[in-house]
Amino acid sequence: MTGDPRDYVLQTCREHDVKFIRLWFTDILGSLKSVAITVEELPEALEEGVGFDGSSIEGFARIDESDMMAMPDPTTFAILPWRPTERRVARMFCDITHPDGSPFEGDPRFVLRRNLQRATDLHYTFYVGPELEYFYFANSDTPQTLDVGGYFDLTPLDAGTDLRRETVLTLEELGIPVEASHHEVAPSQHEIDLRYTDALTMADNTMTYRLAVKEVAFKNNVYASFMPKPLRDENGSGMHVHQSLFNGERNAFFDASDPYHLSALARSYVAGLLRHAKEITLVTNQWINSYKRLVHGFEAPVYLSWARRNRSDLIRVPQYKPGKENATRIEYRAADPACNPYLAFAAMLAAGLEGIAKEYPCPDPVEENVFEMTDQQKKERGIDHLPGSLWEAVEYAESSDLLRRCLGDHLHESLLTNKKIEWSNFRRQVTDYELKRYLPIL
Repeated sequence: MTGDPRDYVLQTCREHDVKFIRLWFTDILGSLKSVAITVEELPEALEEGVGFDGSSIEGFARIDESDMMAMPDPTTFAILPWRPTERRVARMFCDITHPDGSPFEGDPRFVLRRNLQRATDLHYTFYVGPELEYFYFANSDTPQTLDVGGYFDLTPLDAGTDLRRETVLTLEELGIPVEASHHEVAPSQHEIDLRYTDALTMADNTMTYRLAVKEVAFKNNVYASFMPKPLRDENGSGMHVHQSLFNGERNAFFDASDPYHLSALARSYVAGLLRHAKEITLVTNQWINSYKRLVHGFEAPVYLSWARRNRSDLIRVPQYKPGKENATRIEYRAADPACNPYLAFAAMLAAGLEGIAKEYPCPDPVEENVFEMTDQQKKERGIDHLPGSLWEAVEYAESSDLLRRCLGDHLHESLLTNKKIEWSNFRRQVTDYELKRYLPIL
């Protein structure tokens, strides 16, 4: 795309019979919001934005300060493949502003931009490559699986194989490169990996990816879910986030002389993630159900440790391949695919940069299986653990200066308020487990 991207958008709409444009943004929880305009309104929208009531969006504004503007980002223009090929529908992501044009401090996209600017000021570009897992179910009412496959299984009669193929083709039509796709460990669980790119583009791509997966499933009369733990006795769904910092074309995480091929900067980044992991877990794992996944025995990380080969650790360093210095990265394994990607990427970057700025010492890697260690062995090694519930995560987040600086006062307070309400509502619930376990005997 050369020249003014707004001109490109207007020309593409004329050439491809685009009639409707959906303007997308997210609330603080990462729910996709949209307002549609016709192509006739597009020139004015590109110049002035589209107004809306911010008080109706979760975590945005009070009623007395509700007027907001959605400013389309023309560099995110794409035609939606799942809509009709005549009088077509396109989308653009938006930045949210106040009526005077100043950025809205509670906009998750702005929060990520602000944290990325900190990396830019240090001459770094933050690259991420998330692996989002999800399930296909027969419908949205019960978690009825579609197959009995396992990790990397090739099952010719598996409906998920065709669904994944169609989804990959859909993503490529949207200009989102896909690296790989495969069946995951649990029955009816799948994964499509997006090719790494800068964090802002990837956050937009992640939101598009989640919708595309659901749209393709809906078209084929099934339901796709990014719920972290829908099946009691099976692995939950994670969002493993591969990340690195580049200085121009040079991978700042690579050091040929280090046994793990990690630079001192990368080790400080890892140390920052480990030290602040408890504080950012409310962002990377924001639902009651998220903590049903972060338990012993289901391949999800619980302990604050790092290693190269051990997938029970919070942070894994993928094996270095000679000649692939730019692929050197670290993998943060706690996040789940139901998070807000803008805030999750921002929080991980903030924690890593804090480690770099304060030169945190990196603890030794833990190549042993932490799940098999005794409590005493973990204590001797100084291995702590992630919050065990949403309420624990709220408490760590509430006292975190780092997370407040990362999110800003407005979004930090709004998120805490929302999650305290969720926890309060959850505590009042009487579950089927309780009724079956206690009613006959108490």
